Amino acid sequence: MHFKQPEILYFLFLLIVPILVHLFQLRRFKKEYFTNVRFLKALSIQTRKSSEIKKWLLLATRIALLTAIILAFAQPFFESKDSKNASNEMYIILDNSFSMQVKGKKGELLKRAIQELLEETPESTNFSLLTNTDNYWNTDIKTIRSELQNLKYSATPFQIDNSIAKIKAHKSAFKKDIVIITDAVGLTSNQLKNIGTDIIPYFIVPKAEQRNNVSIDSVFIRQTLDDFYEVSINTTNFSSDFKPVPVALYNQNKLIAKTILNFKNKKETVNFTIPKESFHGFVSIEDNDLTYDNRLFFSISNIKKTNIITIGVPEKNNFLSRIYTQDEFNYTSCSLSTLDYNSIDKQDAIVLNELDEIPQALQTTLKSFVNKGGNLIVIPSEKSSVVNLNSFLKQFGATQLHSLEENEKQITKINFSHPLFSGVFESKTNNFQYPKTKKDFTITTNSSAVLNYEDQSPFLMADRIKTSSVYVFSAPLNISNSNFQQSPLIVPVFYKMALSKQNNGINAFTIGNKSSYFVPVLLSKDEILTVKNQENSFIPVQQLLSNKVQLFFDDSPDKAGNYVIYDAKKAIENISFNYPRTESNLDQVDLNILSDYKTSDSISTIFDTLQTSRSDNQIWKWFIIFALLFLVIEIAIIKFLK
Repeated sequence: MHFKQPEILYFLFLLIVPILVHLFQLRRFKKEYFTNVRFLKALSIQTRKSSEIKKWLLLATRIALLTAIILAFAQPFFESKDSKNASNEMYIILDNSFSMQVKGKKGELLKRAIQELLEETPESTNFSLLTNTDNYWNTDIKTIRSELQNLKYSATPFQIDNSIAKIKAHKSAFKKDIVIITDAVGLTSNQLKNIGTDIIPYFIVPKAEQRNNVSIDSVFIRQTLDDFYEVSINTTNFSSDFKPVPVALYNQNKLIAKTILNFKNKKETVNFTIPKESFHGFVSIEDNDLTYDNRLFFSISNIKKTNIITIGVPEKNNFLSRIYTQDEFNYTSCSLSTLDYNSIDKQDAIVLNELDEIPQALQTTLKSFVNKGGNLIVIPSEKSSVVNLNSFLKQFGATQLHSLEENEKQITKINFSHPLFSGVFESKTNNFQYPKTKKDFTITTNSSAVLNYEDQSPFLMADRIKTSSVYVFSAPLNISNSNFQQSPLIVPVFYKMALSKQNNGINAFTIGNKSSYFVPVLLSKDEILTVKNQENSFIPVQQLLSNKVQLFFDDSPDKAGNYVIYDAKKAIENISFNYPRTESNLDQVDLNILSDYKTSDSISTIFDTLQTSRSDNQIWKWFIIFALLFLVIEIAIIKFLK
């Protein structure tokens, strides 16, 4: 037993007062009996014995009464089992990712968790609240009531390790209690490694009634016809019950096509044919589960001619002029000596065709060109300086050329999964006329190969540099060294390498992925571009280049939709943003990783547990009751005991 006011116990010395009073009353006197009262002697002896008993009882009662009062003022208590953590600070981590949109027994998991926090959190409790995107430090439930009621779902996936790192960075002299409210979708054991011994976590894992879901994953142009686009939409069914799902396509919020998607496999693709013109809309499905992944917004700009220039001996460049035709390309061929360096920034793609040497000035200009979003295609020459070429390629990746070998080899393997061949082949085939080369450079690279020789060595490599691509061949393509110019592969390969995605593709960015976009517009230093739609507007980070502006999308926007890029009030480009699909699979739950942690089904249970285990057992009230009881006993003794 412990005392909050132990100094009060010094008053126990007052217990000597009733003892002294009692001893004073028990002093013995010499008694002389007169003759006329001798007959009362026997009665007096009996009365004296009764009186002594009464005095001893009163003494014991008064001592007990005074002792109980003194102990009550000293405030005795029994220390709680978990008293060492009674001063812990509380942090609540609330998962507001899209997977919390699924319904439980009492509605959507997030809304139910918020309601329970508002109802069950003691008003006197001070805590900090962390969501996927916002932090509220040292607050209470009254202060953040409005913020909780208006809390929206976040496109940022739930990462418990990030929240734990923020809490640890919030320095404090006390230990920390962390209440984590999450459905555990996507939670991994690696994310829990950051929890240290100075943190006591409690998990609340609300359960969904069902985990079925259908999502739209991506969209791409499968085929470009003379007057139409064939658009393909990839979908995934995270369910064992493959029910038909309605799919609709909207342009400018107007329905233009609709179909029924019947799932035979977990992943299915549905195709739409739309006019070959600008598109600014979305594709949607209807299901009763998660709603955030039921729409995918995308934009297709009006077709623009691709500007491309080939630098090399004009006679060797002739085969490219037959691929880059005037109806789709602004094609220019020149030699190194006649190259206009000022024209490079205006190009979308550049081909270096068998240059013996790449001057340092051209290397610097091409590096800037690639960084600004241009595609670069490098075809080596038999006389290329390996040192010169490698110093140039080193700026874009790990691809390095070595010695030129005379060894005739066939090109037999196509990487069908590479984006370069997206929409080119209807089906995979290994039965085609293999092109070959007589001489090639041995190559070391970490880049993905687009085409390979029969010995698995790379023939064509691709390096992705932000929004650009650098393609490198391992052999010269002139007709004396290779018959690749006569191969059916040459047209789709060079055609797709030259295309700028922004000019001839789908604009659909993922929120949260650091990406950039080049807008072909000339601005003064004081002018800026704005991105907005009917509901939201923001100014992205932007960099002025010579004839374009590079926009960076890091933290904005935070809401999916179709947007328009404006120069003041003039609309420049259409662009679309979508939520990441990381939360679509509701089966990404492994509760076994939480076996070493305390779990509960409600916030009220945790608060009750903490209060019970950390509250000292106050017993001073019992001593007040005892004091009153002894007072009643004393009164009874005085009144009824003779």
